[in-house]
Amino acid sequence: MSTPLADRRRARSASLFVYSQIALGAAALVAGIANWECSDPLRWTSFAAVAALGSVLRVRLPGVEGAVSVSALFVLVGIVNLSLPETLVLGVIAMLVQCTWRTVNKPRPTQVLFNVGMVGTAVFIGSKLFHSARGTLPEPMTLGLLALAYFVANTLPVATVIALTGSRRILSVWREYRWMLPYYVVGCSLAWLIGTVPHAIQWELPIICLPLVYLVHRSNRTHINQIEQMNQHMAEMNGLHLRTIEALACAIDAKDHTTHDHLQRVQLYALEIGKDLGLSELALDALRAAATLHDIGKLAVPESIISKPGKLTRAEFDKMKIHPVVGAEILERVNFPYPVVPIVRAHHERWDGNGYPYGLKGEEIPIGARILSVVDCLDALASDRQYRRALPLDEAMARVACEAGTAFDPGVVRVLQQRYRELEARARTMTSEPKAPLSVDMKVSRGSAPAAGFETEAPRRPANVTEIHPVVRARNNDINEITRGLIGREALAVAALRTQSLVSYDAIGFFASEDDRVEPLFATGDDQRVLSSLRVAQGEGLIGWVAEAAKPILNGNPTVEPGYPADGCLASALALPLADDGRLVGVYRRGKDAFGPDDLIALTSIAPSVTSILTGIEASQMDGAALTLAQPA
Repeated sequence: MSTPLADRRRARSASLFVYSQIALGAAALVAGIANWECSDPLRWTSFAAVAALGSVLRVRLPGVEGAVSVSALFVLVGIVNLSLPETLVLGVIAMLVQCTWRTVNKPRPTQVLFNVGMVGTAVFIGSKLFHSARGTLPEPMTLGLLALAYFVANTLPVATVIALTGSRRILSVWREYRWMLPYYVVGCSLAWLIGTVPHAIQWELPIICLPLVYLVHRSNRTHINQIEQMNQHMAEMNGLHLRTIEALACAIDAKDHTTHDHLQRVQLYALEIGKDLGLSELALDALRAAATLHDIGKLAVPESIISKPGKLTRAEFDKMKIHPVVGAEILERVNFPYPVVPIVRAHHERWDGNGYPYGLKGEEIPIGARILSVVDCLDALASDRQYRRALPLDEAMARVACEAGTAFDPGVVRVLQQRYRELEARARTMTSEPKAPLSVDMKVSRGSAPAAGFETEAPRRPANVTEIHPVVRARNNDINEITRGLIGREALAVAALRTQSLVSYDAIGFFASEDDRVEPLFATGDDQRVLSSLRVAQGEGLIGWVAEAAKPILNGNPTVEPGYPADGCLASALALPLADDGRLVGVYRRGKDAFGPDDLIALTSIAPSVTSILTGIEASQMDGAALTLAQPA
């Protein structure tokens, strides 16, 4: 993990290397000038002028960083055909022109001195090596040795500076410059050809060659421009492809509002782990797309299941388990150029073979899916969910590590353990362009009726009401009799006390839904003040979900309520709608996993009595109500 101290050390190392390179170049130049000799000033002037003119003609290749000027050819010609002092001055002049003439970004003086020093050192090393080997080795080998030495002396210092400042390996950076070696080999061949020309016409030869060099340079530029246009078109198509992926991810976000940041974080984690495991570029592209789209199959899962702030029933989980298969079937139609579909289909498989949908085991599971399942689980544990609060990152990582060898690939978990803190720090600084939310809450006023007309709506029977036991019916009558004549909070307080004879609790609250918000009418017991202050939007938290979905929750987690403290004493909740039109909602809370099916049946059985009480309280102003019972762990 990068730290400020490590960054400062790398910066000092890079500065020390730059200044040492400048010093070496200055020493070589001083030595050359001190021993200046020029047997043919006209020929040297010709070479220097052509090298200076050639320095503005840069040759580059598509797909790689950096460029090399045509002047490098004439510097190599100088090494072969001129003395060391003449070539040193020629190289320095060419580099000064290259750094200062028609540059897009004006270089700093240190950069200019570094480049000049690098050329001076390269000329000195290349010249000494070439002239010492000439005569003892065959001419082709001598020229090849010169090309290699000049290549190393010109590229290795640049790679070293980049590696030191960017915390990369020097050899890894240096390999990116290997395309320049053939260029220097061509320069050495040109130097040898010029050396075979009669001495009497050698001063004219560089000038004669300059138009030919310019023609080659111009042809290179035209060809490069055509390739860049093709690359730009491919980049635009790739951008369209990525935007399509983002649009699909947006469709997921419309269904499951917790996934947007989750997808970004999972993508970062997955790609970095994939790089550490040596995945190919094609496999990384597949992993990038799969990390964004792995939950697209949730479009086929009812929203009430996705957003449920509590444990799923067996039937609900069976419905949830289809999302990897549906997601794979959706993405098969996209026809990705890399294997996204197998990753999405298998991202809920387990290392021990007990996952779904197909029970793949060990290395039968695609490596991308193994990576995705680990990082998906870690981020899910460390993030807030509808059914629980986020765990501390270290605790979440410890839980994932406990599943290594059973749920997860041990090799993937091992890499994640080494880097999860660093990746989490990067994820927290990650910024994305804000996008306008989808208009899922918009109310459209136009359109009076569908083409087929409206269904005739008959009054509906109360929901979730089972056959009432005679004892429970007596309790209902008892509640109705006792609360007769009472109004407002008095009736609710009496109803709460009588309810406790059927369902044990430590806190109880009644809530009403109005203007798309669920607000408390009455609360008593543990955390009474907190329950009385809850203001929850429809669909949010526990009571908001019950109010919107009109479905009960057994042993829900009270801490997922917006505004409920994580250290609250209430650990689980039983909540249900008291009528199927969503107008009335009941919620009970008590100790962790303290409720059973009998409690739900009992509470459902007395729902008619509680409903009648709540209906009589400010009925004209209420769209729904909630009853809450709870007990601490």
